[in-house]
Amino acid sequence: MIEIENLSKSFTLHNQGGAVLEVMQGAGLTVAPGECVALIGNSGAGKSTLMRMIYGNYLAEVGHIRIGGVDVVGAEPREILKLRREVLGYVSQFLRVVPRVPTREVVAEPLLALGRERGEALARAEALLARLNIPERLWELSPTTFSGGEQQRVNIARGFVRDWPALLLDEPTASLDPTNREVVLKLIEEAKARGAAIIGIFHDAEARARVADREIDVSAFAPAAA
Repeated sequence: MIEIENLSKSFTLHNQGGAVLEVMQGAGLTVAPGECVALIGNSGAGKSTLMRMIYGNYLAEVGHIRIGGVDVVGAEPREILKLRREVLGYVSQFLRVVPRVPTREVVAEPLLALGRERGEALARAEALLARLNIPERLWELSPTTFSGGEQQRVNIARGFVRDWPALLLDEPTASLDPTNREVVLKLIEEAKARGAAIIGIFHDAEARARVADREIDVSAFAPAAA
């Protein structure tokens, strides 16, 4: 489902005279349906950079990222948007939403974007919000007013509201209490069981050991020393 081949990335530092910073070279990995691969490595090794390239936020100079038949590296913007709408989910660490949109609609939006019936989409959203212990009295409020932990759980609900064929997880259990951490781990296990291909960053070693089938050390993709 996810195939990365010979991927390289650099950044041009325009505020430092156009210096080029090589951050990744020759990265490669595959993730099969029903498999979870954890990205590991020291801070600065490139875990988040690789995740953003997979999602299409960063453009790679060389290589391929194939997801469900689409090569993200050479894809047009409309193809990236279609991929995100239909194939590739992303649970980031931060919730970014339009202000004043009610929480249950924020969570239901990925289903509504697919054309699902509104009542069905909202019911699914409400079920996940309840499972993640977001009080019902908050569902009609904007999540921009919530605490950091509540916003994280809303973001997780939004990421799991539909059955994505491929899913990216960026620290999905960070800062959660034990009860909600367990809910998230079960959601990941359920996604694997239905065939989702998952790439995740988990600083929680116990969570990583529980849900990840393999670990990929991103440090191995560091550019060769000059």
